[in-house]
Amino acid sequence: MEKIGIIGAMPEEVLLLKNRMSGVSIEKVAGLEIYCGEMHGKKVCLCQSGMGKVARGAATQVLCLKYGIDKMIFSGIAGNMTTKIGVGDVCLGKEVMYHDADLRMIAQHYPNLTSYKGDEGLLEAAGRACREIGANYIEGKIATGDQFVGDSRTKNKIRDFCDPDCVEMEGAAVAHIAAKNDVPCLVIRSMSDNADEAATEKLIVKQFDISEYADHAAKICELTVKYC
Repeated sequence: MEKIGIIGAMPEEVLLLKNRMSGVSIEKVAGLEIYCGEMHGKKVCLCQSGMGKVARGAATQVLCLKYGIDKMIFSGIAGNMTTKIGVGDVCLGKEVMYHDADLRMIAQHYPNLTSYKGDEGLLEAAGRACREIGANYIEGKIATGDQFVGDSRTKNKIRDFCDPDCVEMEGAAVAHIAAKNDVPCLVIRSMSDNADEAATEKLIVKQFDISEYADHAAKICELTVKYC
């Protein structure tokens, strides 16, 4: 039976996904709670880890090495960087890359890449999932760095570097470690803000209600598992 790893960025999303699984067991590994069970006839290993590239990369390695996953899905929220979609819409990671690293040095080691392509089968499944729930989406470029982007100056600097469709803090690390383990991967991001000064007010100052985004992400993840 195929085994799929899922990392959810939001605890609320992970709880919703866990509740959609059957035969759930829980293991604690490397500071993570791993939920293993079945979803749509496939084995699923699900977890949530801390923010940032190191935390998500470590969680990905645990799922690859200890649990022997066959595919990897990572979902969460991101700052929008394009006019092609808006807040509440979805970017499926056709390409994922770092915006805060020397890519030439990163590419000196296996898998010797400066960016990471989303798996075509997972892209197709996630696109079908988005269409089924009526979510507006694109297949686009996601940029990752260890900083929250909440001002126009930083946003423009990232745009000049790699012109992504959205920006976030973990996706490239998940895709990078999945690629090192030869595991097909897809990063799915829902737009929570526009990566500008208003984003800081919304996400940092006001601590906005994330429940709607979590429900949206959980539905897309579940259907992606079903169709992949």
